[in-house]
Amino acid sequence: MANLIRLGISGYFEYLRLLFRLSKRCQSQRQLTGDVAVVTGANTGIGKETAYQLSLRGATVIIGCRNIEKGEDAVNDIKGRNESADIILLKLDLASLKSVRQFAQNVAQQVRKVDIIVNNAGVMMCPEWKTTDGFEMQFGTNYLGHFLLTMHLLPLLKKSVSARVINISSLAHMIGRINFENINMVNGSYQPFKAYAQSKLALILFGRELARRLGSESKIKTYSVHPGHTFSELGRYDDMVGMIYKLGKIVFLNPEMGSQTTLFCALDETLDNETGFYYVNCARVNGMVSAAKDDISGEKLWDLSCDLVNLEPHLRIYTAKSSAWQETDK
Repeated sequence: MANLIRLGISGYFEYLRLLFRLSKRCQSQRQLTGDVAVVTGANTGIGKETAYQLSLRGATVIIGCRNIEKGEDAVNDIKGRNESADIILLKLDLASLKSVRQFAQNVAQQVRKVDIIVNNAGVMMCPEWKTTDGFEMQFGTNYLGHFLLTMHLLPLLKKSVSARVINISSLAHMIGRINFENINMVNGSYQPFKAYAQSKLALILFGRELARRLGSESKIKTYSVHPGHTFSELGRYDDMVGMIYKLGKIVFLNPEMGSQTTLFCALDETLDNETGFYYVNCARVNGMVSAAKDDISGEKLWDLSCDLVNLEPHLRIYTAKSSAWQETDK
């Protein structure tokens, strides 16, 4: 109940911020010439805007899209706004572990390193669907697919002088719970919003655990983001959420503003030595709910995830506990 109240209060203040146009912009002028960014779900909304903004900084941007035709439309739109954009479109279905592995392999064939990953794609409050591999759709797509993708791209991230992994989470994580005893919410346990909240909490725990395993001295930093209520197609599977999004079109952030905290975490120089934290409205949030800073659950989720995706042994070695193991600042 306490977390539900906190979610309500956080949501209330966010709507006030939206109403009075108090959302912040990323102020960093950092350029990305020679850098490579991977953005998932970049065919629409925040993902497409993020890819566009990173292209303006000079980055080569690889966008992963499930629907290639929509991906091509996105590439054409980005190049229409930035004719010098260096965009590579590759097929990626995060609901298929095979597709994730193929995408990572294709990325490795295209570039020699990766400097930024934006784990942006996702589904919200869909019916009780399953991924290709039999996982609950929101957990499998929003979290497991991105977990596997990031792990497969770690060798390329390690070749960067300074790399960043950005997980797009949500305020919904505040009422999330990792259902270790029934991770796929089967046998009548499925509830769309609870499944969504679980997936978004999992992304935060993943970013935190990855930061702990890599250590504070690692060249790879991790960040989790609530982008703000942005007008998009995310709520298309739920009639009530869809109606709220349509009614909120005037108040909600447009994709440009919705991408600002993501850009802040991708670019801002003040974050060069921060890792494992959560950000809202271009600022770090220190007062996290207890579930989002539960390192015991984070480690347990990590081990479970490795088993669920059958992570290759050579990739497990990259993040095995070592002398770099440390407690993340709570």
